[in-house]
Amino acid sequence: MNIGIQLDRQDFLYDIHSLVKSFFPEDEVSVYTDADTDKCGIKRDLLFRVEIPSYEDRKAAKDALKRELYGTLSDLTGIRLPWGTLSGIRPTKIPMGMLEKGRSDEEIRAFLMENYFVTPEKCGLALQIAKTERELLKGIDLSEDSWSLYFHVPFCPSICLYCTFSSSPYGAWKKRTGEYIATMLGEYRRFLEESGTGRPPSTIYIGGGTPTSLTAEELERLLSGIEELTDTRAALEYTVEAGRPDSITPEKLRVLKAHGVTRISVNPQSMNPETLELIGRAHTPEDTVRAFYLAREAGFDNINMDIILGLPGEGAAEVSRTLDAVRELKPDSLTVHSLAVKRASRLRQTIREDREKDAGADYGNFQGRIFENSREIMALAADCAKDLGMEPYYLYRQKNMKGNLENTGFARPGKACLYNILIMEEVQAIRAFGAGGSTKTVSPDGRIERVISPKDVKTYLERQAQRTGTVS
Repeated sequence: MNIGIQLDRQDFLYDIHSLVKSFFPEDEVSVYTDADTDKCGIKRDLLFRVEIPSYEDRKAAKDALKRELYGTLSDLTGIRLPWGTLSGIRPTKIPMGMLEKGRSDEEIRAFLMENYFVTPEKCGLALQIAKTERELLKGIDLSEDSWSLYFHVPFCPSICLYCTFSSSPYGAWKKRTGEYIATMLGEYRRFLEESGTGRPPSTIYIGGGTPTSLTAEELERLLSGIEELTDTRAALEYTVEAGRPDSITPEKLRVLKAHGVTRISVNPQSMNPETLELIGRAHTPEDTVRAFYLAREAGFDNINMDIILGLPGEGAAEVSRTLDAVRELKPDSLTVHSLAVKRASRLRQTIREDREKDAGADYGNFQGRIFENSREIMALAADCAKDLGMEPYYLYRQKNMKGNLENTGFARPGKACLYNILIMEEVQAIRAFGAGGSTKTVSPDGRIERVISPKDVKTYLERQAQRTGTVS
């Protein structure tokens, strides 16, 4: 279905589009103004006309407009969104801010329900996580000159069907990974020299991609280089996303352990072999089990696992099989993702091609497979985490998530990822290095500034070479 939202002026285009798309996730939604005469003349299956009221308080006007539009769309579709009118990625920031002001649980719940139409269930989840985050943040120095450190390793054994992260196949870059590591370390060294910071980072996080796509020798070079520049032992937490089970070896785990890494991930996404093959994960459920126990044998006592709900062909039965396997392994934390079918992913393109081949097929029916996620399936994952002694500790949302739900991190006591909380709550500077790295500066007045490096590895290397006067 082709849906049009015609506004009398340009205010709130993004917010209105996000809200309408939440009700019609599988349809084409266009938001435009009266001035866009070429778009106004297109015939739509469904057309909404929205007049933007005059306002002095932009946020109050936006929230009021979204409430009115939500009521119209909810009446039309019979749908009540779990997160109501909230379309941002950090819904827990609202209860966090209210807790800081001394508001009671009842006041926070009422505010979320009355102003944003959040369901009672999600109000409870957001409030619980905000309280947990607040408690954990007390153990971190958040003074103005505090910071955390991130390195991006943009290589994977293969690229998953749903992926839109800054990542490339390791095989295509293996002749230049040494150059990439040296360039990234050089970028970090220049930052330290120019900033003059003398204090170590609160947390260190090496993400990707899949950092363990690198060889054991390359990991040694990267971690040794970081140690030469930074007192890594002073960090409260040192994470490396091992991620893909097919990239994990005893030699690599020994390197990570020798350099003081305290937290790693072993991410199956699913424990169903047919799903893994379909989404382009070149490993089996057995590989995940092998990699997990190798990490335990190497002495890692803080292992995270990621799973994705809503993968093609996976309903409650398939998710339950994955969760049963997770219960057997007993990780220390579990991150539950709700699949987001993003525009730039190969999955979105494949779905679109299937739709064009068969105009009568339902959008989202990829090769006859369903895309299913629901509150009931999310509850299965939450129950699994509870069985393992975990509580939710951080949460974020994305556009185009199946079921309009959320990604939630669960952890046992003492095993929560502090870096994840710092990223979500935006209370500390993050200095990021590598292709696609996003540096974030937090001003005393709360203003956030971001500087993002080029995602393309070749472009990143060329830009860094230009800055240093070398030839890439």
